[in-house]
Amino acid sequence: MASAGGIQIPNRLPLLLTHEGVLLPGSTVRFSVDSPRNMQLVGQRLLKGTSLKSTIIGVIPNTRDPEQDSDPLPPVHQIGTAGIAVQVVGSNWPKPHYTLLITGLCRFRVSSLLKERPFVLAEVEQLDKLEQYTTSTAEGATAEDGELGELSQRFYQAAVQLLGMLDMSVPVVAKFRRLLDSLPRETLPDVVASMIRTSNKEKLQVLDAVRLEERFRKALPMLTRQIEGLKLLQKTRKMSPDSDKRVLSVRKGGVFPGRQLNLDEDDEGEDGDDMAALERKIQGASMPEAALRVCLKELKRLKKMPQSMPEYALTRNYLELMVELPWSKSTKDCLDIRAARTLLDNDHYAMDKLKRRVLEYLAVRQLKTSLKGPILCFVGPPGVGKTSVGRSIARTLGREFHRIALGGVCDQSDIRGHRRTYVGSMPGRIINGLKAVGVNNPVFLLDEVDKLGKSLQGDPAAALLEVLDPEQNHSFTDHYLNVAFDLSQVLFIATANTTATIPPALLDRMEVLQVPGYTQEEKLEIAHRHLIPNQLEQHGLTPQQLLLPQDSTQNVISRYTREAGVRSLERKIGAICRAVAVKVAEGHRVKEATPSGQEQQQEDKAAPPEMPIVIDHVALKDILGPPLFDMEVSERLTLPGVALGLAWTPLGGEIMFVEASRMEGEGQLTLTGQLGDVMKESAHLAISWLRANARTYQLTNLVGGPDPMEGTDIHLHFPAGAVTKDGPSAGVTMVTCLASLFSGRLVRSDVAMTGEITLRGLVLPVSSTSGPTSWFSSSAGRSFKTEKVHFLSTSGPGFRSEPFDPHIHPSIVSGLSPPDWMSSGSASGSAPTGSSFELLLVSWLRTAAGTWSHKLLSDFSSSLLPVSSPAALTHLFSSFLFFHPKL
Repeated sequence: MASAGGIQIPNRLPLLLTHEGVLLPGSTVRFSVDSPRNMQLVGQRLLKGTSLKSTIIGVIPNTRDPEQDSDPLPPVHQIGTAGIAVQVVGSNWPKPHYTLLITGLCRFRVSSLLKERPFVLAEVEQLDKLEQYTTSTAEGATAEDGELGELSQRFYQAAVQLLGMLDMSVPVVAKFRRLLDSLPRETLPDVVASMIRTSNKEKLQVLDAVRLEERFRKALPMLTRQIEGLKLLQKTRKMSPDSDKRVLSVRKGGVFPGRQLNLDEDDEGEDGDDMAALERKIQGASMPEAALRVCLKELKRLKKMPQSMPEYALTRNYLELMVELPWSKSTKDCLDIRAARTLLDNDHYAMDKLKRRVLEYLAVRQLKTSLKGPILCFVGPPGVGKTSVGRSIARTLGREFHRIALGGVCDQSDIRGHRRTYVGSMPGRIINGLKAVGVNNPVFLLDEVDKLGKSLQGDPAAALLEVLDPEQNHSFTDHYLNVAFDLSQVLFIATANTTATIPPALLDRMEVLQVPGYTQEEKLEIAHRHLIPNQLEQHGLTPQQLLLPQDSTQNVISRYTREAGVRSLERKIGAICRAVAVKVAEGHRVKEATPSGQEQQQEDKAAPPEMPIVIDHVALKDILGPPLFDMEVSERLTLPGVALGLAWTPLGGEIMFVEASRMEGEGQLTLTGQLGDVMKESAHLAISWLRANARTYQLTNLVGGPDPMEGTDIHLHFPAGAVTKDGPSAGVTMVTCLASLFSGRLVRSDVAMTGEITLRGLVLPVSSTSGPTSWFSSSAGRSFKTEKVHFLSTSGPGFRSEPFDPHIHPSIVSGLSPPDWMSSGSASGSAPTGSSFELLLVSWLRTAAGTWSHKLLSDFSSSLLPVSSPAALTHLFSSFLFFHPKL
C-alpha cells in the first residue's frame, strides 16, 4: 500500500476505541477487545472481510468504549493511528473477548463521525505524508530544513548510544540495530518511543505531534532520560570493565515490527541479581557432586530460557527447592542420659519400654557417633500417647519434629513425589518435610501407618519400603528431585493401632514396640499430673476454684470410662470443668440497666459457691449422669457354670462371661453368641477333654452318671450376642466353665483367664510377646476389679505347654437364678435377639423347670422386671406357660 506519493489509507475507517495503550506508527501492540462496539467491529469487519482493505482499521487512544451499546459515545480523540490487524484470537473465558495484534501505519485526524452503531465509522484525513519530510534539491536548504536535520542527527546519535550500552549478542538488540540503520530518519521518534519504557501519556504526546520537528523534540528527552538512567545504574553497581554492557530484559511483546524492548533498569537489575544469587546459593548449598551437576545444568538451561516459557517457572522452582533442602545441615544431639530421663518422665507417666529404648539409643550414640537412625513402630490402642511420646523424643534429642499423617493415603506420589513432566508436579511428603524442618536429622512421625490405602495410583506402603529400610534410605530418590537424598540420619517413628493391616515386608523393616493400655493406677496418676491441669487451663479455671479428689477421679475412671487410653477420661474431666465454670460464672454479680437508664446492682438468685468447688460422688452423678459401667462382677459368679474370659480388641482388653447350663436331653451341644468356626471347634474340644477326664475331676451328669453328656443337653453362651467372636484363646475358659457346671462347684470371681486348649489338656501360649498380656491385665482385669488375671499359658518365644488344672474351688450349689442378661449388671446390657435369644430362653426354662415351683410365680414375675424388650417379656411368659401347663 505504499506508493511514490506516500502511504495511502481509505478515507473511511472503522474506529477501535481503546484506553489501555497507544499505538504509534511503526510499532506493534496487542489490544484486548470486550466492549460491545469493538466486538461488533471485529465480528463484522475483520472476521467477515475478504480483502486487505478490510483489515485496516483506525485505533483511537484515550477513549473508552461504553460498556452498554445503548450508552452515548464519549468524545473521541481527534488524532489516531491507522493500523493493519495481523492477528485475531478469540476466547470465551472468563467472558467472550478478542485479542488483536495491530501494526501501526500512519497518523490520521478524525474529520467527522459517520455512524456510531453497530461500530464507529468515521471519515478521516491522513496526516503523515512522506513529501513533507524531504526537501527538493532545487529549492535548497532553508533554516527550517537545517533545524530538522540537526534534530534528526541528534536523535540518531542518541539511539546509537543507547544501543551501544546493550549487548549485541542478544538477537532482539541486533535486530533493532539493523532496523536503526535501514529505517528512514523520519520514523525514528515513533519507533524509539514505542520501544523504550514510557508512559501512555508521553506516547500520546508523541502521537499528537503532527509536525516532524515537534515529534523529535517530544521524543528526544525520553531517549536521553533512558540513557542517563542506564549510566547511573552502571555507576552505582561499579561494574567491571569486562561486563560494562548489560543485557536488558525483553518485554513480552517483542521488538519492531512485532517485538518491544523493556529498558526498565529496576526489573533488569532484579533479574540479574536473582540469577547471580541463585548461582551463589547453589554453590553454597554443600550438595553432593551428583546433585550439584544436575543443578548447574538446569541453571545453564534457565539462563538461556525466556521468562515467558512455561518451563521457566518449573525449572526455577526446582532449583529453589534444591537450594532449600538441608543437604548438610543438621542439629547436634543432646546425649545427656540423665536429663533425657528427667524430660521423658515429666512428659509421660509409665511407658517404661519406650523410654528405655530412647535411653538405649542415646547411650549407643555416646559410644558410636556414626549411628544410623532407628526405625521404630509404636503399636497400641488409641489414646495411649503414641504421637505425643514421639514429640517428646524429639525434644529429648534436641531435634526438629515433623509429623506426616498417612491415614487414608492411597497414592504412592505422596511418598515419592511426582515426576516433573506432569503439570502441577511437586515433591513427596518426605522431601517437603525435610524442607520444612531445615535439617537432615529430624524426627519424622509417620502417623497411622496401619491405615494406608491402595489405589490405581500405586501402593504407598510399597513406596515406604525404601524410606524405612536402613540399607536403602541413604540414597532415597524422590521422583521430583530425580537425585539421591540421604535419609539415614532421620529418626523414623511409625504409629499403628494394629499390625494386622501392615504389609509383612513393611513390618519387617521396623522395630515394633508394643504400647499397652494404662492401668487404673496409671490413669489416676496421669489425670492428676497432666489431664486435670491442662483442662483447668483450657477452661479458664484455677486449682483454687476446682478440686477433684483422687477418689472422685478413680470413680470417673472405673465407672464412666472403658478404654485403654485416656481420651474419654480427658473428655469427662472437661465436662466437669465446664459444669464448674457455669457455677463460677453464675456466682459473679451482673449489672443491668433499668428502663430509666439508671444502673443497679442485682445479685444472682443462687449465692456464690464456696471456693474451691469439691467434686464428690454426688456431684459426679449430677454432672456425668448415672454410672455407665458396673464394676462389681462377683454377683454374676454365684452359680456353677459361669467363668470369666478375656477378649482382645484393637481398643483394648475386654472381659467376657462364659455361661453354661444343662438340661435333660440327648447329649446335644448348643452354642450361641455369634461364635466363629474356631470357637465352635474349641467348645467341642473342651467337651471331649472333659468327658475323657470326668472320673479324675468327679464330673457327673444330672443323675450322677460318670458320663457328663449322657441324657444331658448342654447350652454354652457368650454374652453380647450382637458381637461376632472368634479365636482359639477361649478354650481354657470353656473348659473351666463346663467343669464348674459338671462338678457343681463355683469358679473364683477374682480370676479371669485366656488360652488355647489342646486335646491332651495342654494350654498353648497366648502370644510370643508380653504386650497383649499387659494389655489384658490393664484394660480388662483392672477395670473390672478382678484381683487376678491368670494366663493359663506361657508367654515367651518358642512353644511350651503345661498340664491343665482348672483349680476350681469347692462350693455348695445354692440354687438356680435367672440368666445374667436379665440383671442390671450385665456386660452386654441387652437381651440377645433372633434365634440366639430363643435358644437361650428355652435352655434356661428347661433348666428351671425341675426346680421352680408354682409358689415362686411371684418371684418369677419380679425377676422379669429388668427385661426391657416387651417382645422378650411376652415370649418369656408364653414359653414358661408352655412348660408349666398347670399354670
